[in-house]
Amino acid sequence: MSRQALGKGLDALIKQTQEVVQMTTAEAAQAVEPTGASVTRIAVDKIVPNRFQPRRVFDEAKLQELAESIKEHGLTQPIVVVYDAGLDKYEIVVGERRFRATQLAGLTEIDAIVHKHLGDKEMCALALIENIQREDLNPIETALGYRNLMSKFYITQTDLASYCGKSKAAISNALRLLDLEPEIQQALQDGLISEGHGRALLMVTDAAKRDMLFKKMYGSKMSVRQAEDAARALMFPVKKAGKGDRPAEVVSFENDLQTALGTKVEVKYGKNMKKGTLVIHYHSLDELDNIAGRLKNKML
Repeated sequence: MSRQALGKGLDALIKQTQEVVQMTTAEAAQAVEPTGASVTRIAVDKIVPNRFQPRRVFDEAKLQELAESIKEHGLTQPIVVVYDAGLDKYEIVVGERRFRATQLAGLTEIDAIVHKHLGDKEMCALALIENIQREDLNPIETALGYRNLMSKFYITQTDLASYCGKSKAAISNALRLLDLEPEIQQALQDGLISEGHGRALLMVTDAAKRDMLFKKMYGSKMSVRQAEDAARALMFPVKKAGKGDRPAEVVSFENDLQTALGTKVEVKYGKNMKKGTLVIHYHSLDELDNIAGRLKNKML
């Protein structure tokens, strides 16, 4: 199913909700919502979390800080909910962090924008996009949210990039993090290593070597740049010209290019070496962009 097949309804809904979540409570109360949404005060015990909430980790210390702010200043932005007649409850669309902080603050009611008509797919999309725009998700939560949204909408990475305001390379690189081992994914979720460290680990295709680098990276608090260099050293060790091997000048050329481009380079040639092929390896769109940038800089 293409982005166009999703219809203009989701586009309008996303735009509308993006505007609503930026409103103050007073502004939201005066807004006229084309989809029949309205602002009201709802009992906290009548609200349930979003089934499609991409965020899995909530920082308790920051929640407590927000709760103290709500106690002192009130809720500055309403949450967005949809009414579930079957449960006789309001399900959160966006704003679960604010809802949890309100609970911590001991308040019994909360200001909310109520959407009257909202399907599961729209709730999934809005929850993910709102969190991404606020940069509230860790890298694994973001990747899982992307995968969940793509699965429910049957859309391509290109379509998803357009909806989320991200590049296709960013979507692809985020999804690749889900190829990492569970232990490494947990470290990303816990903030022990960054997304950049995760991408560096993906450069190492051998699982045993990747695990070794992960433990070294975590133990020595490597920077992302140091992690990338260590990954390249594992994958592309300096070649040595030995007896009966390829000419020393070819090996030296490959080593120089590998250092300059930060990736594996191979020179393939015929018997007389007058013709051949230069092979430059890359393992992600992000890495390809980086190689292209380095080549452009060398030519300028």
